[in-house]
Amino acid sequence: QVQLVESGGGLVQAGGSLRLSCAASGRTFNGYTMAWFRQAPGKEREFVACIRWSDGTTYYADSVKGRFTISRDNVKKMVYLQMNSLKPEDTAVYYCAAEWRGIGTAAAGTYDYWGQGTQVTVSS
Repeated sequence: QVQLVESGGGLVQAGGSLRLSCAASGRTFNGYTMAWFRQAPGKEREFVACIRWSDGTTYYADSVKGRFTISRDNVKKMVYLQMNSLKPEDTAVYYCAAEWRGIGTAAAGTYDYWGQGTQVTVSS
């Protein structure tokens, strides 16, 4: 089992950057594929990025490709989302998620554990 706690959200102007962090508990963090999702008001939760447990392969939503970077530190049990060139449409609550030995998918239903979320607001 793993517990996830996000941090790093805030208010930023369009074109700016933020780095989100997700701290994980548990002894087997290395075996989890980690992902970031986001949910804007009135919209469904959507996939942002994931990083596979086995080989570090990353996947991104088309809307963030080239602007966001997901990374992980297995020693510190941390996952990061570096967000550059932020746009107002990136405004959402961002959630960290974990799937045990997942292949890395965009489907929220495949992830077993979720954090409480951190708010990101991008002003125009």
